Amino acid sequence: MNVWFDKLHETFIERGYWRLIVSGFANTIKITAGALIIGVLIGFLVALGKYYSQNDKRLKIFSRLFDLYVTVIRGIPVVVLLLIFYFVIFPSSQGIFVAILTFGVNSGAYMTELIRSGINAVDTGQFEASYSLGLNRNQTMINIIIPQAVRNILPGIGNEFIALLKETSVAGYVAVVDLTRAGNMVRNSTFDAFNPLLIVALTYLFLVVFLSLILSRVEKRLSSGKRKISA
Repeated sequence: MNVWFDKLHETFIERGYWRLIVSGFANTIKITAGALIIGVLIGFLVALGKYYSQNDKRLKIFSRLFDLYVTVIRGIPVVVLLLIFYFVIFPSSQGIFVAILTFGVNSGAYMTELIRSGINAVDTGQFEASYSLGLNRNQTMINIIIPQAVRNILPGIGNEFIALLKETSVAGYVAVVDLTRAGNMVRNSTFDAFNPLLIVALTYLFLVVFLSLILSRVEKRLSSGKRKISA
């Protein structure tokens, strides 16, 4: 036990590698948060586009393009997508920018289906009631449907955030010093595989557990709010 602690102290305190881990952690959070924002925006835009174009023959081409986007992005492994964005589409861009954009575009495809299902989960009677009150389609969507859909999809967005956090561990493929790559760099420099990788694993585990607890509380509040409304 003492030998392990001494090695841990030497690697991260005496040699100062804790700074590299902290820097990698900050980059991981930055990529995850940025990708989530992009994913939510793309998801809402594509989901609404699919909703408005599904029953309009004039917009059928857009519906097919949206379906193609979702199919292609969900069908390509995120690592391959990351390499394509970095080496082919944005070869002169910084790794962090490319990582945020790639994970955001990838997340957007999953967000699209999540948001679309949230919209479809709203009772069709809500549309009929809003039309009877004189609201048009856009007013109904903005004032009635989307607020209820957001309530339905918030837990799913939380789960996507957790999934994104773990997916960003491959950002090191494009020269980004994220948490995983920082741990690997420490391993290469110290020839100590156990301690840096253990720190990385425990950090991810702590973040996932922490976010899961927050998500669980949000779900409980949402469910209690639904019970109050129904009562």
